Amino acid sequence: MTISLDLQNLTRSAMAKSWTISVGGRVYGPYSLEQMQGFHAENRLADHSLVARAAEEQFHPASEDSELALLFQPAAAEAEASAEPAQPHRFGARSDAEPPNEGPAHFVIVADMKSRSITGLEEEIFTLGQAHRFGPQSWVLSSEGSINTIRNALVQKLGKLDTLFIVDAAHDKAAWFNFGPETDTRIRKMWSRPVEHQGTEKRSVRRA
Repeated sequence: MTISLDLQNLTRSAMAKSWTISVGGRVYGPYSLEQMQGFHAENRLADHSLVARAAEEQFHPASEDSELALLFQPAAAEAEASAEPAQPHRFGARSDAEPPNEGPAHFVIVADMKSRSITGLEEEIFTLGQAHRFGPQSWVLSSEGSINTIRNALVQKLGKLDTLFIVDAAHDKAAWFNFGPETDTRIRKMWSRPVEHQGTEKRSVRRA
């Protein structure tokens, strides 16, 4: 009986140290504290991200969690930045040190607005350069700004349920926001995978 109670206590303790994340009505996880810290370091966990302890059903902003709130304090962010070694830029991650484009680049922007008006997002897009809306929530943009500069500007116009995907067609880069950890990881792996070009096979065509 004592062993059984000890196992139950250990299980509850482990669950209390793990979190689930709600993105667009879908729940992901559970994730350990180390994983949540990693998501924050990659700008995949924001202070407004909806989280819940593994044993809880009610979601709340990450900034309201007693342990996760420490990640969003300025002192913790500075320590985290100084402790991390310099790494190459990864697609989808923010990089304020990214060099500017040499001349205008062409971007494709796709959004899914569920919690805020699309008007504010579109107005911001048109301030970044010459743009054209070709779909309900899709634009092409010609801008001298970097993909992360554009992403960071547009994210300010998004709500908790809104998603954003940007492609830099000139430099083969992508940036996105609020797709959830699993989708984020899959996009990173696919986008960083080398593209194999296969030769086209010539076929003779018989004419009647």
